[in-house]
Amino acid sequence: MSDKIVKRKSLEVKVACLQMDIKIGDTENNIKKSVRMINEAADNKAVLIVLPEMANSGYAFDNREEAIALAEDIQDSISVKSWIKVAHDRNVYIVSGITEIDGVDLYNTAVLIGPNGLIGKYRKLHLWEEEFLWFEQGNLGLPVFHTPIGRIGMIICYDMWFPETYRILAAQGTDIICIPTNWTNNETLPNNMKNFGPILAMAAAHSSGIYIAAADRVGTEREMVFPGRSLIVKTSGISIAGPADDTEQIIYGDCNFARTRAHGQNKYNSTKKDRRLDIYDEFLGYK
Repeated sequence: MSDKIVKRKSLEVKVACLQMDIKIGDTENNIKKSVRMINEAADNKAVLIVLPEMANSGYAFDNREEAIALAEDIQDSISVKSWIKVAHDRNVYIVSGITEIDGVDLYNTAVLIGPNGLIGKYRKLHLWEEEFLWFEQGNLGLPVFHTPIGRIGMIICYDMWFPETYRILAAQGTDIICIPTNWTNNETLPNNMKNFGPILAMAAAHSSGIYIAAADRVGTEREMVFPGRSLIVKTSGISIAGPADDTEQIIYGDCNFARTRAHGQNKYNSTKKDRRLDIYDEFLGYK
């Protein structure tokens, strides 16, 4: 046996975003597909793997009864149990959107799962269009989860349109914000854009000095078209993977979370240190 000690740079993490075509109402096959893609990402050395919004159920419900029928209790969720097993088997961390039921209430939720099981969850704060018909607004705040691979925050889709979400998570020391999302086509934008999501992700990563990994879905669901455009962005706001096209695929990005711990614009400036906390209102989350 060699006496050589191999030093691992523990803040270097390979991140993957799974850009999936999800079928509404077909939870069993959606989960099987997600597990296949998680295994492929793990084969390619990904350690943190992000799935789209509501990856278990699909998105465009016809009515509340359908939403309830497709929702899962996180503590007894077939989807979560499947992700826990593959996370344990492959020694990876998974962030995925899921349709959650808690008592009589429904939530658009993201779960964080590691090799030892469920780490935590986040409930979408900002609901979009008909989501108001099915879901309650999120009530768990903006938590940052400390894990062996880094500090992980989560938001979901329309949350991206509110800069406070990124800044509050960054102020709590998050290294990366993982974003399960279901962006839709914006027909007023040029074909090479399709959606403002990637632009917002790049701007937020730059202004807050954090990594961002946004996993969108693809395909068409009840006339709703999903353009893909998943991406992984580094602290400078430059994309290191994506935006992807509109096909099912996995994108990868090598992230070094040491950058989020010592992020600066130059030797004088830092978007974290230069914040005027003596001026900003405490209601913005700065105490």
